[in-house]
Amino acid sequence: MKIEFTGRHVTVTAAIKKHTEEHLKKLQKVLDFDSTAKVQVILEVERQWHNAEIVFSWRDNVFAAKAQTDDMYTAITQAIDKLERQAIKLKGKKTIQKRHSAAKEAQAERQSPMSEEGPVLKEPRIVRSRRYAVKPLTPEEAAAAVSASEDQFLVFRNAETDRIGVIYKRKDGNFGLIEP
Repeated sequence: MKIEFTGRHVTVTAAIKKHTEEHLKKLQKVLDFDSTAKVQVILEVERQWHNAEIVFSWRDNVFAAKAQTDDMYTAITQAIDKLERQAIKLKGKKTIQKRHSAAKEAQAERQSPMSEEGPVLKEPRIVRSRRYAVKPLTPEEAAAAVSASEDQFLVFRNAETDRIGVIYKRKDGNFGLIEP
C-alpha cells in the first residue's frame, strides 16, 4: 500500500504517519488489498480546527472521507472509520452480487440442461408433491374416481383384498391396475 501525506499549515510528523498507518490496517482487514492500493492523506490546520481528508484508491474503487475536529489524531481516526464503513458497504454489495449471480447460474442450469458437449446428466431427485389418505375402494370405484378427477393415478386400499393398489389412466383410454 502506497501512502502519500500532504500537510497544509501543519508538519506531518512520524507519529502522525504511524497513527494513520495503524488505523489503515482496519481497511486492509475488510478489503484484503495488496500493494496496488493507494492512499492520499491531506492534513490541514485552519484556526482551531484540524481537518483530515483521506482518499483511498483500490482496484476500480475510490473512497473519500473528511473529518474535522479539534485534535488531528481524532480527525484521522474519524476519517478512517468513515472509509471503513464505505468499504464494508462495498464488500456487502459484492457479496450480494456474487450470491445473485450464483443463484441465476443455478437457475439457468436447471432450466436448460444442454451444454456444449450435449445434454447434462443429472441425478434424478424425488419431489414430494402432496399427501392424501389411502381410502378403501374397489378397483371399479377407484377407476371412476380417477376418471372424475384430473389426476393420472390414484393410490387406494382394495376393499376386497385389503391390499394397496394403484390405478392409472392409460394412453389408450383404459385403466391400468398395479397390485403388489
